[in-house]
Amino acid sequence: MKKISVAVVGATGMVGRTFLKVLEEEKLPVDKYYLFASKRSAGQKINFMGEEHVIEELTETSFDRGIDIALFSAGGSTSEKFAPIAASKGCIVVDNSSAWRMDENVPLVVPEVNPEDIKKNKGIIANPNCSTIQAMVALKPLDDKYKIKRIVYSTYQAVSGAGMGGWSDLENGLKGEAPQKFPHPIANNCLPHIDSFLDNGYTKEEMKMVNETRKILGRDDIAITATTVRVPVFNSHSESINLEFHNSFDLKELVEVLKNAPGVVVQDDPENNVYPMAITATGSNDTYVGRIRRDFSVENGVNLWVVADNIRKGAAANAVQIAQKLIEYMND
Repeated sequence: MKKISVAVVGATGMVGRTFLKVLEEEKLPVDKYYLFASKRSAGQKINFMGEEHVIEELTETSFDRGIDIALFSAGGSTSEKFAPIAASKGCIVVDNSSAWRMDENVPLVVPEVNPEDIKKNKGIIANPNCSTIQAMVALKPLDDKYKIKRIVYSTYQAVSGAGMGGWSDLENGLKGEAPQKFPHPIANNCLPHIDSFLDNGYTKEEMKMVNETRKILGRDDIAITATTVRVPVFNSHSESINLEFHNSFDLKELVEVLKNAPGVVVQDDPENNVYPMAITATGSNDTYVGRIRRDFSVENGVNLWVVADNIRKGAAANAVQIAQKLIEYMND
């Protein structure tokens, strides 16, 4: 078996620390880890895998030591600069920012959905947007079976999706303090505004969901619209997803398709108040689906409620799953 070395870039951030947590849980066959962050964090010590690791500053020479895989979560500008450098040294980058997602030469991967695209990498693999990832885990098996015609996304996204600043705005806002990260208070409020507004009236987050869905499913013909909302929840994104299919479906069969899908947990017993919730999804790598019901307003429509931990499945766990597949392919 090939000896594998893995770097975590942005190891001290919210997602970076979750990378480390998931890596400890999954215990990948890795011989050596390197932890990188900005100059500000360099020299910090982190206990990881039972050992004390010193955070190194990320520089242009960081990848001159034969690193096989690098998990990046340090922002788009860092990825734009350092991912090509890492790739040029033979390292495969799994990038969590939006920098490479729509690049036609970069696979956009959810391992339960399109793992075969991992092999098409040219040194960089993109981790999709957190709200797209959980939707894809639920929608791919339904697209395979019934062929999706149209999607209406309405998301209810936790403040952790905006990093430590978002988390602090909710924490401090509940104490009556003014927001620092968001343009308005998030405590006791909902903001129909994630990322910046575009000329078409949508936000960047909404268009990410539209464009990334089409790329991951390989379906440019699907009609998609989205409204993304920041809600006063600390962690885990919830999504109302309305689907219209080309093909007819039996609802019981559709539920069974979801129950048998990788990474999906069906929680759908409304009579006993069983449905996915943010507080129960937090800490899990699964995607939870419930409130599954026919949409009687169209011929072949269904409504789903989809919830997942946006920092784990929506970022860290998805990237670690990609790394896991890469290691398998490297040892084939």
